[in-house]
Amino acid sequence: MASTSRTQQSSSLSRGDYTPVKPGDLRSPCPAINALANHGYLPRDGRNVRASEILDGMNQYGLGSFLGAMFTHPIFLEQHQKDSQFTSSWWSLIANPFASAFAPFGMREKGQRDSDGLGCLNLDQLALHNVVEHDVSMTRLDAAQGDNITPQPDLIADLLASSSNGKTITIDDFVGLRKRRYEKQKQDNPQLDFQGLQVQIACTEVALVLKVLGNGKEVPVDYVKAFFQEGRIPRNEGWLKRQWWTLGLIELNVLASQIKGLLGPPGEGALPVVNAVH
Repeated sequence: MASTSRTQQSSSLSRGDYTPVKPGDLRSPCPAINALANHGYLPRDGRNVRASEILDGMNQYGLGSFLGAMFTHPIFLEQHQKDSQFTSSWWSLIANPFASAFAPFGMREKGQRDSDGLGCLNLDQLALHNVVEHDVSMTRLDAAQGDNITPQPDLIADLLASSSNGKTITIDDFVGLRKRRYEKQKQDNPQLDFQGLQVQIACTEVALVLKVLGNGKEVPVDYVKAFFQEGRIPRNEGWLKRQWWTLGLIELNVLASQIKGLLGPPGEGALPVVNAVH
């Protein structure tokens, strides 16, 4: 397969083998995408990544084909300006409804293609602020603070320490950590922007971790450590992807909505959650 030859970039490493990121490699703010590159499911150097490779990577995590496509195809649209006439043009909507609806998520530069003429992305392009990347990450700095790609050791330590029982990180543990991060960032980042769609994306990220790495209610701490600290799929710790059914959009959204409800009720420490299109 062409994707196998592109992603198997070392004679000593097979597709699926793990190796840590090396100097000069490009990575994204997303631990799941980075782990795929570290395992060779995406080009290990993080350059010229194709949509088909990310789609295959979503399968490695047990995501259904529709959900994987929803996460993948929008980001391969070309970037647009928010005031672009494209999104407000009835003709554009009729001619290409998918591109019109998901245009705000496009990250590919105009005309960006690989040597075979296929649309591609470099992984660091996923750091484009407030497209999918957002403030109040559990393990990264906000964009206004500088580096919103590199995992921060102190934040990862806080994530691991958020476990209330020392063995697993539960929904409540994740929610409590996000609330503490939000309060901290209100002090540390005068340009903080975390509401609406950003909150929805953050809740969906936690739901993915719980559903992909855990049982939907909690995740073993050692899985979280491997995934967030080492950028590694925690197979050595015993993780297996789903065998009987894949993760679908409805199942994921149900949990994301539950997490959003825990973040958003009125009261001290509540986040400014508003309705968002997702």
